[in-house]
Amino acid sequence: MSLQTAVIVSARRSAVARAHKGSLANTRPDDIAAQVIRGAIAELGGGLPPGAIDDVVLGCAMPEAEQGLNVGRIVALHAGLPETVSGMTVNRFCASGLQAIAQCAERIMVGAIDVAVAGGVESMTMVPMGGNKAMFNPAIVRTRPELYISMGLTAENVAHRFEISRADQDAFALRSHQRAVAAQRAGNFDAEIVAVTTADGTSFAADEGPRGDTTLEALGALKPVFHIKGSVTAGNSSPINDGAAAAVLMSERRAKELGLRPRARFVGFATGGVAPEVMGIGPIVAIPKLLAQTGIKLADVDVIELNEAFAAQALAVVRKLGLDETKVNPQGGAIALGHPLGCTGAKLVATALAHLERTGGRYAIISMCIGGGMGAAGLIERM
Repeated sequence: MSLQTAVIVSARRSAVARAHKGSLANTRPDDIAAQVIRGAIAELGGGLPPGAIDDVVLGCAMPEAEQGLNVGRIVALHAGLPETVSGMTVNRFCASGLQAIAQCAERIMVGAIDVAVAGGVESMTMVPMGGNKAMFNPAIVRTRPELYISMGLTAENVAHRFEISRADQDAFALRSHQRAVAAQRAGNFDAEIVAVTTADGTSFAADEGPRGDTTLEALGALKPVFHIKGSVTAGNSSPINDGAAAAVLMSERRAKELGLRPRARFVGFATGGVAPEVMGIGPIVAIPKLLAQTGIKLADVDVIELNEAFAAQALAVVRKLGLDETKVNPQGGAIALGHPLGCTGAKLVATALAHLERTGGRYAIISMCIGGGMGAAGLIERM
């Protein structure tokens, strides 16, 4: 059986808001995601009959409360799709949105479905990291407590093990903000963002995180958050955020039938495991696995959207893999732009694709570390 080519014909996201104090704090995640899905479909100008969609798959890292009860199915109907369109929620923590896209692409490639909407959503305002009722297994607490330690402590472990200095972490964070501010001012994100109408009726369409006023001195004055003698601060970590993203995928054959232009080909996806206490190094195993699987060389990749959960872990990945820092997060990363957990993977696909189109690049890697000790990486090719 020959594999079909899975293509992305649309990729959109909401702007990312600060949790609790930001513009989306009072807006339900299912409302945000429904608007983004409608925006991704509207981008196709009526070329996609809603009934042609086979499935909607949404990633969510904390699928409970306002984003529970199979939010994928709920959002599909809330977005106005026919009842015949099924829906599902997937959870691979920070890689949930990328996992959703990969899962749909792979089903298209084997001919199981023709058209899907895939993405992710997270309201860290309404559902805290860890959920509303974390219940640790006592046996695991005794035997493998590292499975439950805070992500911040895993970043401290990475900083210590890989000798990532506080100064280097702060410099990395500053660069993230500077690049994000420059990209925002240039309007680079405008085409990928769907304006979301918030609960109070206002329109939200600009990322809230990038700070043009931050300095090395300001970052250096912040105290460690997770360990009294540590180096990980609020300034060199990703913040907590709210947002959603969605992509429309289909077989290349179906896109041709519908008269839709494929924007990118989904090339491959890989995951790998590492020790939970240094979960931030996950991309160190996922990216080489992806490259081996696809036969693409790192030198051929034009942009790498590496999620900046923490500067410590991002720097460890960059140094261990020998990544070209000019290709890594050229428009800033999560330290500046935010990390709404289950949304992030799909958000980065939208950003990477827009960047390839703007610069004429060919390949993009989207990669991130994952709580519990994992990494994920996906590869897309501009068409």
